Amino acid sequence: MTFSLRSRKLFNTIAVVLALALPTALTISSADARAGGGMSSGSRGTRSYSAPPSTTTAPGSASQFNRTYTQPGAGMNSAATAPARGGLFGRAGGFMGGLAAGFLGAGLLGMLFGGGLFGGLGGLSSIIGLIIQIALVVLVVRLAMSWWQRRHAPRAAYANAEAGAAPGPQTNYRSGLGGGLGSGLGGFGFGANNAPLEIKPDDYEAFERLLGDVQAAWSNEDVAKLHTLATPEMVSYFEQDLAQNRARNVVNKVTDVKLLQGDLAEAWREGETDYATVALRFALTDKTVDRNTGAIVAGSEQPGEATEIWTFARRPGTGWELSAIQQTN
Repeated sequence: MTFSLRSRKLFNTIAVVLALALPTALTISSADARAGGGMSSGSRGTRSYSAPPSTTTAPGSASQFNRTYTQPGAGMNSAATAPARGGLFGRAGGFMGGLAAGFLGAGLLGMLFGGGLFGGLGGLSSIIGLIIQIALVVLVVRLAMSWWQRRHAPRAAYANAEAGAAPGPQTNYRSGLGGGLGSGLGGFGFGANNAPLEIKPDDYEAFERLLGDVQAAWSNEDVAKLHTLATPEMVSYFEQDLAQNRARNVVNKVTDVKLLQGDLAEAWREGETDYATVALRFALTDKTVDRNTGAIVAGSEQPGEATEIWTFARRPGTGWELSAIQQTN
């Protein structure tokens, strides 16, 4: 009897831990190990909390930043600047907030103290109940987060480069349709460019070059080189990720990087700083190997593809540097 009670408490504790950790584990397992770690990191100036327009290369939306130094401000078009008014987990609760909170409160605390949705059952049925309860909690959390992202997805902000210009609706700026390997500018399509900030062929060549150089410096763990290619903020994230790799005694190698298609989402100027956000679809070989043996522990030798939204920044007297990487939804 004592053994059965202890076993049940152990299963309940494990269930609580799994329920809390499983959503995070699912997110991590789906992330690639290339530069940026498959996360959305960096800053897009005052547009950090505004979604870049969709493009032919990335017709969906861009994920909001997981890591950014930029704080929401009154001048930004950001849902984060609005006062809390109910919604998902706001003070007023809302349907999804109440449902999720109910499951989390009753389910997790019930599991912890021997109750829960299936607390009255015993033996094998209790274990099955715990598994079902975990699945329900994970499902509710994922549905709630998906609903919140759809409801609060910010619209792209409009900004004019010329002072005194009248504001108007944001246009979906891009360098052209398609592009592909046959394009005259690598993988970038090149056509009408109506963005407030003119992006020239040399700029597209710089973006393509930075794509390869950043991945190469990342693979070589060359922080000094990364400082010449990216903003201090982005380098700080690279250093964090590299430190985690060293702690795990692994190194991530990204090779054979080739731009397949790219186009401009938007380009603008803030003060003396130019910004350009571009969608990039590129081929790469992404593998993580043991530092001592060289054995592959993640990824493979087989080439794959990735689509990301990269933002570049340029200040007077300097060239373009990587300012942000965002994943696509």
